[in-house]
Amino acid sequence: MLALNFPTYQFRIKNSENSRQIFDIIRKKFVSLQPEEWVRQNTIRYLTANKQYPVSLIGVEKMILLNDLKKRADILVYNSDGSIKILVECKAPSVKITQATFDQIARYNLKIKAEYLMVTNGMEHFYCLMDYEKEKYTFLRQIPDFSR
Repeated sequence: MLALNFPTYQFRIKNSENSRQIFDIIRKKFVSLQPEEWVRQNTIRYLTANKQYPVSLIGVEKMILLNDLKKRADILVYNSDGSIKILVECKAPSVKITQATFDQIARYNLKIKAEYLMVTNGMEHFYCLMDYEKEKYTFLRQIPDFSR
């Protein structure tokens, strides 16, 4: 797979019925290794290995209901009280991150109300701190490390 702008991690990858699969440590199963999934799995490892977020506080492809439409949040990082700390939107490396990408995560966040947003295509990463009182977000250099 394409080298991404993340540290190098070890993954369990297998070939199965004409497709490659990667083991997802959150869902605890092998999933089809598509470009967006490669970004998602690297992001999960970044959050767990580098930022020290516990696997138990991470959800992958969680369904959210927006105006009667079912959507899926790529990655949710929870606080211990069940609120959402980080909402992550992953795109394939070939997908340019545009205003439309931020509009998508902002729509999801109207429902989720995460403290931080992360948008990545594996090559570029954008991090935002939400300010709900002022109805704006501030770009950050990185997402905060886990703290109890």
